[in-house]
Order: sequence, then structure tokens, then C-alpha cells
Amino acid sequence: MKRCLLSILLVLALVSAFSIPMWAAEPVTISILMGPDNTGGWHQVISDFEKANPDIKVNLIEGPSATNTREDMYATSFMAKESTYDLVYMDIIWVPKFAAAGWLLPLDKWFPKTQWKLFLPGDINGSIYNGHIYRSPVQSDAGMLYYRKDLLAQAGMTPPRTFGELVQISQKLQKPPGLWGFVWQGKQYEGLVCDFLEYVWGSGGDVINKSNEVVLDQAPAVEALQYMVDLINKYKVSPADVLTFQEEESRRVFQDGHAVFHRNWPYVWTLANMPDSPVKDKIGIIPMVHKPGYKSAATQGGWGIGISAFSKHPNEAWKFASYVSSYETQKKLHFLNGIIPTRQALFSDPDILKESPHYPDLYKVQLGARPRPVTPRYGEISDVIQREVSAALIQKISAQDALKNAAQAIRDILKR
Repeated sequence: MKRCLLSILLVLALVSAFSIPMWAAEPVTISILMGPDNTGGWHQVISDFEKANPDIKVNLIEGPSATNTREDMYATSFMAKESTYDLVYMDIIWVPKFAAAGWLLPLDKWFPKTQWKLFLPGDINGSIYNGHIYRSPVQSDAGMLYYRKDLLAQAGMTPPRTFGELVQISQKLQKPPGLWGFVWQGKQYEGLVCDFLEYVWGSGGDVINKSNEVVLDQAPAVEALQYMVDLINKYKVSPADVLTFQEEESRRVFQDGHAVFHRNWPYVWTLANMPDSPVKDKIGIIPMVHKPGYKSAATQGGWGIGISAFSKHPNEAWKFASYVSSYETQKKLHFLNGIIPTRQALFSDPDILKESPHYPDLYKVQLGARPRPVTPRYGEISDVIQREVSAALIQKISAQDALKNAAQAIRDILKR
């Protein structure tokens, strides 16, 4: 009897020993670094994800607002091969640099090509490096042309499609200094590269062609840069002050009613239509102008999620990345944070259209978006373009010589 009782107690002890770890198992924790969550939208998304996935906890590390500082924080951790960050919330231009360094896991096994078509093509193209996809797009962005639809309507004019039409309409409608034709970003910084590339692509040119040849010193790019110079000095439709403008300086001029046309990003729409905005309900958007015979192009911006090569929990990390880039979550983030979605179907979502009736026009812009040169050396290339384009804009050097210098410098960078 005692032996039987001991056997039963032994069995119960063994069952308990194997069961306790299962009952007491802690959820897997994965971490991601982002900017400040000012609206609380990301905290809400993470809370919803954790409720649906109680075995996973997401640690949101709110870093500084400065994008380049967060890039440095990721890079410092990855160079030390630390697993501090499982997920990488990436600006589109980080992808080739991080992937080439071996800091990212390719997402091919989780994110097959059959799924890519659901997203905007520019966001997908900017997430690929050497044939592998490294980023699941979450938030899109693209350059576009804003215009005063009330002023054009009063003059019986339609929005411009070409470089020449933009100048002609600007000259007809402007009354400087109170009303300029066209404001944009001309300061020496990354935004200037974004503006410049839209003119280059819209002229049939490029920085690096599909054969990996630097073609920035060829006629289309030179003509594009000369057009930018002429906007200020020959056509006189842009004030010289644009050479000091970034996004916000140019937005304020347009939003205060002092410009007919304005190149900027989608965020301007919301601000320009605030109740106290002088141009509320008076603006429209169209794809950027182009050279006759060529297509409009927009510089692709935006953010997405990748997985650190040093993560100890890549499958759980993908589960969160997939959740965030889903239709439902992107829609939620649109209403919580005002993000531009990357899934094509959301541009015709009835609920979004009620709040954002301009989305069909925005969709046309987004379809023409292109990533900046996809190379690990993009940061160096951008610095060269900024410097030489800026020199041409202040007429320190000719457009042709500026791009000749830039092209040679880029060739040297790529050889290293």
C-alpha cells in the first residue's frame, strides 16, 4: 500500500515538474527603436498586437526625433553585433546600407513575391537589395506638386503637366513679392536631392542607370538642373529665398497664400486644410511636372520594418512586422497617426476616402514614385549631389560643370 502511494506521488511530482515551466513561461520580448510616439498611435497598435499574441511582448524604445540620430543608434548596436533591437524601423534609404553590412535578415521566406503586388511599387522597389527584400513597407511618402485650384479656375487654366506649362502659368498668375509662382526646397540638404531627382527623372535622366553606369553628367540631368537655376534667375517664378528653404519654410509660404505652386510631401495636405489655414479647400495635388514626351516621377520616401540579423527571435519579429503592415493595422495607423499607407487597396477604402477625399489623386502620385539610388554608398552620393547642385543654384558654377564634377566624384565613390 505504501509502495503504491509512493508511486502515485512520484508520478504527480513528475507531472508537476514538466507542467510548471509551461504554465510559468514568460512571453518572448522583442524590441524596436522608433521616434517619439507623439500621438500614442504606436502604443495602441502594440497593445492590440499583444492582446492578440499573448506569447509576445513588444518593447517600444522611443528615440530622438532626428532620423540620422536613430540611424546611428541602430548602426552602433549592429556593429557591436548586439541583439538590442530585434526589429528595425527603417527609412527607405537605409535599406541598402544596412543590408550590405549584413545587419538585416532577408525576408524572402516570410514575404514572398506574390504578396509584393499588394503594396505600392515604389515602396517595394525601395525595400529590395541584391534581389532580396529586407523591409516590409508600413508608411509611404512621395513628392508632389500642390497648386491653388481657386486661382487656376479663376483664370480658366488647367493644372500644368510639363516644365514649360508650370512656368507659363506661374508667370501669368504671380504678383511678387506677395504671390510667387512656385516655391520648393533649395537649401543644401537631402530635400534638395529629392527635388532635383524628380526633375532629372522627369527629363528621362538618372544618376546611375540599370547597367550601373553613372549618367548624371549626361544631357537630361544637365537640362534638369539648368531648369532649376532658371526658375529663379531667368523665368523669375521662384524667389531667391528658396535657396534657404527646407520643407517647412516652403510650406509656410504656400499655406499663407503667397505661392501658386508648391513642391512638397503628402503631410502638407492636412496642415494646409486646417480650419485656420488661408488656403483651406483651395488646393489640389498633381504628379510633378515633366519634360514633354517623358513621364512624371516622384521621389519615394517612407518607412518600413526589417528584422535584425542579430535578433534571437526572428519569427516573433516577423509576426509583428507582418501585423503592422497588414491592411487593418495600416488603416488604423492612418487614423491614429495620419500615415500614408503602402497597401494599394487602402487608397480606395471607403472610410479613408470620407476623411481624405484627395486619396485618388495621391494614389496617382504614389504610382510614379521611385527610390533614390539603391546603393550602400548612397549617403556619400547624396552629399556630392547636394554640394554640386547647390553650387549651380547659387550660380557659382554652371549646371554642366556641376554635374560633371558630381558624376566623377560618384564614380570614384563606387570604385572604392
